[in-house]
Amino acid sequence: MAMFKPVIRRPRKDGFFQVYIRVMQNRKPGYIKTDKVVTKDYLDKNNDITDPFVNEYCMRRILRFTELLNRVDSSKWTVKQIIEYVTKEDEDLCFSDYAHLHINRMIDNGQLRNAKNYKLALQHMERFAGTTRVMFGQLTSTFVNLWVQSLEQTHRAKEMYPVCMRQVFRAAVAEYNDYDNGVIRIKTNPWGKVKIPQADRTAKIAISPEECRVFFAAPLPETKMIDPLPEIGRDVSKMILCLAGINTVDLFEMRKENYRNGCLCYNRAKTRKTRTDDAYIEMRVEPVIQPLVEKYLAEPNDPYLFRFHKRFCDSDSFNAGVNGGIKQICRSLGIPKEKQYRAYTFRHTWGTVAQNDCGATIDEVAFAMNHSHGRTITRGYIKLDFSPAWELNAKVIDFIFFSTAKSKQGLAHDVEERKDNMFRIAPKYMIYARAYFRGEVLAEVSDIGFSNIDEVIAKLAAKLPDTIPDRCAVQFRIRNVDTDREAVYERTKGKGF
Repeated sequence: MAMFKPVIRRPRKDGFFQVYIRVMQNRKPGYIKTDKVVTKDYLDKNNDITDPFVNEYCMRRILRFTELLNRVDSSKWTVKQIIEYVTKEDEDLCFSDYAHLHINRMIDNGQLRNAKNYKLALQHMERFAGTTRVMFGQLTSTFVNLWVQSLEQTHRAKEMYPVCMRQVFRAAVAEYNDYDNGVIRIKTNPWGKVKIPQADRTAKIAISPEECRVFFAAPLPETKMIDPLPEIGRDVSKMILCLAGINTVDLFEMRKENYRNGCLCYNRAKTRKTRTDDAYIEMRVEPVIQPLVEKYLAEPNDPYLFRFHKRFCDSDSFNAGVNGGIKQICRSLGIPKEKQYRAYTFRHTWGTVAQNDCGATIDEVAFAMNHSHGRTITRGYIKLDFSPAWELNAKVIDFIFFSTAKSKQGLAHDVEERKDNMFRIAPKYMIYARAYFRGEVLAEVSDIGFSNIDEVIAKLAAKLPDTIPDRCAVQFRIRNVDTDREAVYERTKGKGF
């Protein structure tokens, strides 16, 4: 067992003596520098330290060193190995280095897209910190909260980036901290005092079948290119719409072995690493897009099914190119910039048309679009029949491309939309309304001739007793008897009536 002792070596130029902890291993000395100093007054005639505070500090460290060495067989170690082992616990680890290691492990595991998000999150944190070597000691709750605040104006990164870095931090704690043996190399955890905001709710970007028909029938903008972006954008959009909303990354990465018996049989890239069923799906290629499949087929000796990789370096640049082509068509149609489509528009559109116009349930839509919808365990051990998804896909294609039927999409409301948005009043309608205070009906009216909501509320308010205190809320429940629609409004006495 190594022996430890607090010592001094030689005086500094200012007259103080630096305090060291001497390590003796197999009769060879080594020294661990401390941050303590003493004057000559605290040394005895043998140059042993007499300062009680310095000695107490050194003895605490020596006790810790001894505890660490008791857990291993260090009899054959050199003094350098001893010093390295007992002092590494006090070193501040580099968070950036560990994050790169964590990201590389994700890449080795095939989680390429997730790894990209983690890398973007780390790069943003490093830019905020002003260094490419962020240390674990820097990750205080104050620092992390300020970093999260710097992401406030983003839509998705304000949640995704902190979640990614928190996962890296937790992985590091699990790897470096040995709680059973008392080895705690990462001593603080800032995430308990960090509130991660939620990402902005995904906008519903689906377009109607009528708009789809206009888009796919639009003349392509003139260009001198042999393989123009608008043409690629239109063709890929049609493939997305006719393959149950397939993602561009899956089209780009599709291999020849994935095309069997007229079906694309593949694992969805976005979720194949996180689902027990590997996000597997089989989607039949309908006749309407068979010409497009043949148009973009790769060479026979090419492992890829489509030749998109010949023009685009990866799936991200492919997606960007498709979106660029779609936007050129939208501009030619006079669609405002803020309403222009993108590849994901047609995935949203497929799901919306399937539910609104083809009578599919939410579960049926989720199954066809390869969402897990809470049944990943079941999907993981049964052999699925994907023909219901094919039939639903065929219905969507027929409705959009082979009919002039009017869409019901205009009747679908957002979840956040007020229920009374479609509530209308006109003098010809019979209105039945009641006023409630603390759950009790205090006034009611049944009549025609009202032009708007305020007239109904005013008539009910005139019947309310004066005993209702000011600034108290009253609920007005109004029903249009003829249209069988109902809405509830709240007004405050003294303000609303």
